[in-house]
Amino acid sequence: MAWRDTFLRYFGPGLLGGITAGDWWRLLRDNHFAIAPSCLPRAMAISLQCLPNSVFRWYEQWRYGRQLNDVAVERPIFVLGHWRQGTTHLHNLMTVDQRFAFANNYQALFPHSFLSTEAMASRLMAPFLPKRRPMDNIEWTMQSPQEDEFALCVASGASPCMGWVFPQRQEHYDRYLTLREVSEDERARWQAAFLLFVKKLTWKYGRPLVLKSPPHTCRIRLLLNMFPQAKFVHIHRNPYAVFPSSRWTMQVNCAMHRLQRARPDHLDEWVLRQYRTMYEVYFEERKLIPEGNLVEIGFEELEKDALGQLRRVYEVLRLPEFDLVELALRRYVDSIVGYQKNEFPELSAALRKRIAHAWRPSFEEWGYPV
Repeated sequence: MAWRDTFLRYFGPGLLGGITAGDWWRLLRDNHFAIAPSCLPRAMAISLQCLPNSVFRWYEQWRYGRQLNDVAVERPIFVLGHWRQGTTHLHNLMTVDQRFAFANNYQALFPHSFLSTEAMASRLMAPFLPKRRPMDNIEWTMQSPQEDEFALCVASGASPCMGWVFPQRQEHYDRYLTLREVSEDERARWQAAFLLFVKKLTWKYGRPLVLKSPPHTCRIRLLLNMFPQAKFVHIHRNPYAVFPSSRWTMQVNCAMHRLQRARPDHLDEWVLRQYRTMYEVYFEERKLIPEGNLVEIGFEELEKDALGQLRRVYEVLRLPEFDLVELALRRYVDSIVGYQKNEFPELSAALRKRIAHAWRPSFEEWGYPV
């Protein structure tokens, strides 16, 4: 294991590196200060960073607050799909188009302060970041596109990703997956955090945003209430390929972010439950999207013909002229030709049966053989 991976696994602050002191205290109190001894270095790292984060949050509100109040967010494009269905690949492809903007790694981890601190802090942190993502070996830098869910986790605490930090309360944090079963106050806090984050990005870049977060797949009603003209791209993949990749990602994420002992014996049920919940809601809510504002593509087709599938996305969603970005996309696709996906052992017959039963609507919807 490279030293950077070792450092992040044992000493890095993980997902909560950008949290403020007040939010950190409340989070510890809500979890009864139940931190595993082996995770104390991570808790210490978070504690050391939370005070400067609070100062910079105050400064950013003072420095930019009035300007941000007047920012109008252009209709965003949301990349939807469960973890490990190709959302990162699709997001990376779409953000090649410089007519759009996106949240990068630093901005997602430090949503309270990136307008003030990114230029210097991202350079200081870059040497400690692994060159590739630990779960899939995709190239990884501070400027790489990142899912806005990380920012929402830090800024509102209302995210299922918090289950990676406190894995002994997975089910408690899973209620933030859809945000349907939470209080009005919690939902309002999440919406305020999200709106402020996208306003900051819009103010910084002055371009429409391409946002990617797997949990948004089952928040369509809420997103449309906030952004009625939003556009959506959903990517699906064979569920039998999604399951082992998701399980591996859960293991890696818990190792990188946890403050408690993880429960590996519960990983299968966790993955099955989250996926089932996500698609029960997605199939119900996608009909709310106005015609012409949603396109669905398959990961398998995107792998075979990335440019053809992207052209279809641009045409269906009536995005700016595709020909103007085709050459840049071709260069990017050529640059990743040698990328090798993770390989996983064959699923047992019993596990395939569980997956087929729990995720049957997805098999049927997109024609994957059971």
